[in-house]
Amino acid sequence: MSEVLAIVPARYQSSRFPGKPLALIHGRPMFWHVMRRAAMCPLVSRVVLATDDERIFQAARQSDMEVLMTGTHHASGTDRVLEAARTLGAGPEDIVINVQGDEPALEPAMLTELIRPFDDARVQVTTLGTPISAREAASPDRVKIVRAESGRALYFSRAPVPFGRETEPAYLGHIGLYGFYMRVLEKFSALSESPLERLEKLEQLRLLEAGIPIHVALTRHKSLGVDRPEDLPIVSQLMQGEQHT
Repeated sequence: MSEVLAIVPARYQSSRFPGKPLALIHGRPMFWHVMRRAAMCPLVSRVVLATDDERIFQAARQSDMEVLMTGTHHASGTDRVLEAARTLGAGPEDIVINVQGDEPALEPAMLTELIRPFDDARVQVTTLGTPISAREAASPDRVKIVRAESGRALYFSRAPVPFGRETEPAYLGHIGLYGFYMRVLEKFSALSESPLERLEKLEQLRLLEAGIPIHVALTRHKSLGVDRPEDLPIVSQLMQGEQHT
């Protein structure tokens, strides 16, 4: 298999939680937990933090984590990941994983589930989906996936899709981890914002509108990200008893 680079984009500014990557969980910054867990996936060749903030950069150096300083102009984490992948010399057939920096309880098995589909030569981009309840599906903050039996994503939406006319549908929630061949990541970044992307505020729709298929791997693991400071105690409790050295 190609080399697999796991890149964790991290920025200091956040409207809901400024300085989130540096928030301490059991004495370690959040990015440390994300990177440590990503490195536990046996299919990942290298884990790198990509940031535009000197504070995060220095904290990573002090934690002996590999880190790259990127530009401040990026409109999205995906663009930051692309810059880092270029700096690292990723080849067109290398696989680049965009690992969300606010997932300190990330299960390494989720990365395995994300990477395995690339064994099929037809797969270009991967992401994850997990079953969710109708109550979860009602929230626009919880992105839903309409997925074909083949695994191909048909649509992503903030609306509760698919609609069940006579029966309650089975909802699939999106987990924001992505795997790309480097050549596809380059193409993605070169595309202009698409109409549906602009409407839903979901950048993955840019790929679908450009005719680039996304394979959705199913996982039973749940995503527990940190969006706000009040989420920290919940995640901290979940991670109680783990080794943090």
